[in-house]
Amino acid sequence: MCSSDLMLHDIILKNRSYRRFDQTFQIEEFTLRHLVELARLSPSGANLQPLKYILCCTEEKNALVFPHLRWAGYLKDWGGPQEGERPTAYIIILGDTSIRKELGCDYGIAAQSMMLGAVEEGLGGCMIASVQKDELRSALNIPEAYEILLVLALGKPVEEVVIEPLDADGSIRYWRDEQHVHHVPKRALDDLILEL
Repeated sequence: MCSSDLMLHDIILKNRSYRRFDQTFQIEEFTLRHLVELARLSPSGANLQPLKYILCCTEEKNALVFPHLRWAGYLKDWGGPQEGERPTAYIIILGDTSIRKELGCDYGIAAQSMMLGAVEEGLGGCMIASVQKDELRSALNIPEAYEILLVLALGKPVEEVVIEPLDADGSIRYWRDEQHVHHVPKRALDDLILEL
């Protein structure tokens, strides 16, 4: 295994779904623009490049986004990060339906490129698909031609996320322990590869 493989492996290991951040750590717009540049350079189906982005990194704009996100489906008793631990930036990924109606997997590719770039910058975040889209559209005055696809919540993580093997019951539900460490079960490599 060459050293560049190890670097990518380490970045992927650090690219967890973080949901608690140091809210005093500000992310500047130029950092968000750098992340969108990584998305811009990523592959796009038929090279149509139908994605657009809204950058949020001010307290005022962030306050318009935060209430319309749902944070952790498996943690039923947790309503999301409290004041002081909220993201300090968001990138909202939109699909321009005037370019393409069916947006395929472009936004997943773009989101992963940006999240890996965030880790490289010493940041972390969470890809959020559970969004109150109508409310967010209204709050930010997003035109109907742009489909809201995903929100990337970004910041300086203040939580530990640990990858675990699946328990004997095979549950994939993530959980938190008494020290608020976030545990994420992952299937074994041999369980993913089919021998046909």
